Amino acid sequence: MKYIPVVAGVLLGLVFVFASVVVLFNLFPAPAIPEGTPMWHFMAAFGPTGYLTFVKVLELLGGILVAIPRTRNIGLLILGPIIVNILAYHIFVMGGEGLFGWMVLAAAGLALYLLWVERRAFAQLVTRPRSQ
Repeated sequence: MKYIPVVAGVLLGLVFVFASVVVLFNLFPAPAIPEGTPMWHFMAAFGPTGYLTFVKVLELLGGILVAIPRTRNIGLLILGPIIVNILAYHIFVMGGEGLFGWMVLAAAGLALYLLWVERRAFAQLVTRPRSQ
C-alpha cells in the first residue's frame, strides 16, 4: 500500500515528461488543426509567441519532480495549474472533445490521488501557525 503513491508519481511524471519531450524535440508532426476553429485561434496565439515552449518546459520540470518522492509536492505545485489549464482547454476551447482521453484522465486522476495522499503537507500552505 505504501508503494502506490510512488507508482502514481512515476506514472504522472512519465505522462508529462513524454508529452513535453514530444513537443520540445518535434518527435512527431503536429496534427493539422482546421483553420478558423477555436482550437486554431488558440494555438495561433499560443505557439508562435513561445508560450507553448514555456509551458512544455514547466511540464518537463514538473514531471521530473513529481516522479521523485522527495520533490513530489513541488512537482504537484508546478503541474497543478497546467492540469487545470488542460482541462479548461478541453472543456471550453474544444467543447468537451478529448476530455475523456486516457492522458487527460490519467493526469487529472493521478494528480488528485497524489494531492489526497499529501493533503497534510498541502494543508500547511493554507493554515496559519499558532503563535506561542
